[in-house]
Amino acid sequence: MWALLPALFFLQAADPNADGLKALDAARYFDAAASFEKAIAADPADFSAHFNLALAYGFLNRDSEAIEQYRKTLALKPNLYEAELNCGMLLLRQKNPADAAPLLEDAARQKPAEFRPHYYLAEAQFALAAWENAEARYREALAVNPKSGGAELGLGRALARQGKLAEAEPHYRRAAEIDARDRGWLLELAELYQNSHQPSQALAIYQEFPQDPQAQSHAGQLMLDSRQYADAVPRLEAAFAADASQVNRIALAMAYLFAGQLPKALPLMAEAVRADPSNFQSRMMYARALRDARQFPAAADQFSEAVKLKPADAPAWRDLADMLYMAGNLPLALENFDKARQLGEDTAGVCFMRAIILDKLRQLKPALDAYTRFLSMSQGKHPDQEFQARQRARIIRRELEKR
Repeated sequence: MWALLPALFFLQAADPNADGLKALDAARYFDAAASFEKAIAADPADFSAHFNLALAYGFLNRDSEAIEQYRKTLALKPNLYEAELNCGMLLLRQKNPADAAPLLEDAARQKPAEFRPHYYLAEAQFALAAWENAEARYREALAVNPKSGGAELGLGRALARQGKLAEAEPHYRRAAEIDARDRGWLLELAELYQNSHQPSQALAIYQEFPQDPQAQSHAGQLMLDSRQYADAVPRLEAAFAADASQVNRIALAMAYLFAGQLPKALPLMAEAVRADPSNFQSRMMYARALRDARQFPAAADQFSEAVKLKPADAPAWRDLADMLYMAGNLPLALENFDKARQLGEDTAGVCFMRAIILDKLRQLKPALDAYTRFLSMSQGKHPDQEFQARQRARIIRRELEKR
């Protein structure tokens, strides 16, 4: 991994240097460091001792001390390729790409036919979000070593960050061919496709990972979005079986619901509400599913809890009123339709329902007013209800005239 100084630097080495080199060769890095520290104490201007001490510190993962010694080496021997390369690599390991980049750039300039300075410079540019520069450097690295999976992957990722997803994909795949451990990076590309509103490309990649619960969750969600409900179900079932998270629970419940498997959807929705009782959307979804199952009192209970969470939501008050009406609680239904209307849900549909309830409650004058207002609002949009409203309005007028 590390660049070593040519042996000629040590032909006339003092004893501590010689001992240090022997210790390095034997992988006795603590002993090597101690020897080179002695050599530096004897001659602080010995750049080779500083270099080798840095090397020993690097093997010991004492990165900050190693970087300091490489800097001292470069102060004594400017532009020393091996010191620039090693120091740049350590700075990258320390997540300091800004300081690493100039060292690696000079190293690459000195040895354009060497792979490592180009590759690590590309890594530094990538970490700095300099995507175009990173792309160029990864290409230079691949020109030296076309079989580098890391450089192929880096090039793909740099292209992807520039939005060139189709151009990036072959490089992700080539990296996976070189090293199967890099295959998982395709999921990053799939997510980038998904975020850039290219669902078919994202889905194709997610489907390549049938054993990955997160990939299956993403695939199922994309199928939900594209209304492929039946296809979404098995993927979301697999995702939920592997990870019974709230997100996976709700997604699977929605898939069951839209695929017409309401009996399977309801228990999951109930669990979702129990797991997060303050979630308005989960309440509304469960309430509407109960409504579709014609469990009107239970649906009314859920809508009632929902409006407590979001009191200004007019459609929720309307839905609650609908369920109360279906459950036979006409006075409370009327009260909630009025609440919805006050909050802005002053629609022809609400007006018609108010008229029906007032009619059934034998509040004839308000019912007539509501039917009349409904007819003025509907204007041919609801022909069946308009027919009913005209008939009831005619009958109510006659009854009122008889009084």
